[in-house]
Amino acid sequence: MSDHKPAGQFFDAAIDLLRRVRDEEADSVEAAGTLLADTVQNGGRLFAFGAGHSSLAAQDVVYRAGGLALMNLLTVPGVVGVDVMPATLGSALERIDGLASAVLDSSPLREGDALVIISLSGRNALPVEMAMNARALGIRVIGVTSVAYASGTTSRHSSGTFLRDHCDIVLDSKIAVGDAELTLDTVPAPFAPASTVVTSALMQAMTATAAAALADRGIEPPLLRSGNVDGGHEWNGRVLDRYRDRIFYRR
Repeated sequence: MSDHKPAGQFFDAAIDLLRRVRDEEADSVEAAGTLLADTVQNGGRLFAFGAGHSSLAAQDVVYRAGGLALMNLLTVPGVVGVDVMPATLGSALERIDGLASAVLDSSPLREGDALVIISLSGRNALPVEMAMNARALGIRVIGVTSVAYASGTTSRHSSGTFLRDHCDIVLDSKIAVGDAELTLDTVPAPFAPASTVVTSALMQAMTATAAAALADRGIEPPLLRSGNVDGGHEWNGRVLDRYRDRIFYRR
């Protein structure tokens, strides 16, 4: 039964969205996890990128207990979370043409790697160019975005395209334009965003699929354990050492 208090309403909205992506994006999640598994098996490296709050879901799968040790964070100074001051500068940087090229040129990404690009709206220059340029380099691109923005907003990239137009696989988070699940007559603006909850769930579902796919092929997935359980540090040390040529967050 639905709870009429805001907290209960938010949980209901988030649960409904999670059910939708579970059911409607199942094939895409399977394809994305398979692509990651293929990349690992073929000796490629894995990267995740997101700007602003979209970076939270990217960071959630890097150096994470229960996660793939090979997932690296592709960072762009000033757009990783809201650590830049003023915070509004991060939003401005997302709209600058050419920034993605500079980042890719100085990154370790190369042909045969896989890059997950997270952008809720998918409309800004940075994620669009990141996807376009990465694919031109022979990098496979998985986009995690809300497809609704492509019909409910206009692109801020000179091509007029969105992130979803430049991906090998797209995972649709189903988040409505504006990213706010609740409204009240007494509150002047919509509130309670659910994009982080849903996007993080999609990322974890994708990496879980990749781990299981590798195991099905007889390949031990390079998983990390919690450092807070006995033997965790030793386990992680062995994994990090074995795959040190494909891990960039410890250098």
